[in-house]
Amino acid sequence: MNMIDEIESVQAAADCLYNEQQVEEAISRLASEITAQLKDRNPLLLCLMNGGVIFTGKLLTQLNFPLQVDYVHASRYRGKTAGSTLEWVHRPESVIENRVILILDDILDEGITLNETIKFCQEKGAEAIYSAVLVEKELTIQKSCRADFVGLVAPDRYLFGYGLDYKHYLRNAAGIYACSNEE
Repeated sequence: MNMIDEIESVQAAADCLYNEQQVEEAISRLASEITAQLKDRNPLLLCLMNGGVIFTGKLLTQLNFPLQVDYVHASRYRGKTAGSTLEWVHRPESVIENRVILILDDILDEGITLNETIKFCQEKGAEAIYSAVLVEKELTIQKSCRADFVGLVAPDRYLFGYGLDYKHYLRNAAGIYACSNEE
């Protein structure tokens, strides 16, 4: 089976956990929660690439207060469906010292990438560090960290859509989908 056939097969067999409207409502709720907590703090938002790009873009238009945006690119999956060692591709160029940081990511599963990003910000002297994730996966194992703001909760299945990918594909799916149990 070629890659396009595989992607189409995965998408056709997937279960929609949250449709586009439900995801957009979760992002709006998160925007309200974040605004209430950070509107007077001049935060630096760090988008965790590539997964966090859609969530960050949708969220930014609803945060009507002074802020700056930069990005971090760290990867554990590199086109696979299981994570491995963390690879830093890009660290933020903005000054982190004495800043309030809000890290934005698509998903919190084991928390390894988010935890390492938090440690990086601590080492750079951040005043305070918050994190927001679009989806938190329900796991039976203990996570490396917790998110301060969580949009949606999903079962422990492989997910795609709204930034979450399946082998670098399906980030653009308009909803949060779980691969069938056969994947």
